[in-house]
Amino acid sequence: MIKLDKKTKEQLIELQKEKNITIEGNILRLIDSEDDEEFQTYIDDAINKDKENRRKRLDITKRVQIQNNDLIKWKEVNEKIQEELKSSLIETEESKNEAIRAREDAEFSKEEALLLKEEALLLKEEAEKAKEEAENAKKAAENDLEILQRKTQFELMERIVKVALWIILGIGVVVTGVFIFSMISSNQSVHESQNLIGNTWTNIIGILLTNCFSIVGTIMGVKYASTKKE
Repeated sequence: MIKLDKKTKEQLIELQKEKNITIEGNILRLIDSEDDEEFQTYIDDAINKDKENRRKRLDITKRVQIQNNDLIKWKEVNEKIQEELKSSLIETEESKNEAIRAREDAEFSKEEALLLKEEALLLKEEAEKAKEEAENAKKAAENDLEILQRKTQFELMERIVKVALWIILGIGVVVTGVFIFSMISSNQSVHESQNLIGNTWTNIIGILLTNCFSIVGTIMGVKYASTKKE
């Protein structure tokens, strides 16, 4: 046990009265009051006060622990919210980037479509030009073939006319020769048939002239028809 002198006891009691300050802790259980009722009362008050202070400190500690637990939970919740917010921001940024890429792809596809449209128009124009050139070539070939055919027809007709004219001229010469021969001949039978030969010569010459005019008219008609067709 701890024993205190009278002066110390009086100072402790005075300090309690003036400033309400007492000894605290387990040391109070070791102090001997030495049958001093006033000091024993001091010790009892100090012990009760110490218990009260301990209880208050325990309550404060519990509240602090509860607050700390709440803070820890709030921190965990806050961290979770921050993680979710961070994840949401990342997803938002990815969505934004995807939207930008989609827009760029759409613009690129639009440009490609325009280019393909322009190429299609160019190909269409080239096809139309090729078709027109083919038609012109076809017309030119048909015209060349028609000209060749006409030229061949004219050449053939020219040959036929020449042959016909030579035949007509030959017949006319032969008939004229026979008629002249009958006129100058001294043979009696020839003189008797002179009128017949003359009539025959006249008929043949008329027929030959008629055929000549018919051939010439046919040629002129063919040329006029060809010229009008052109």
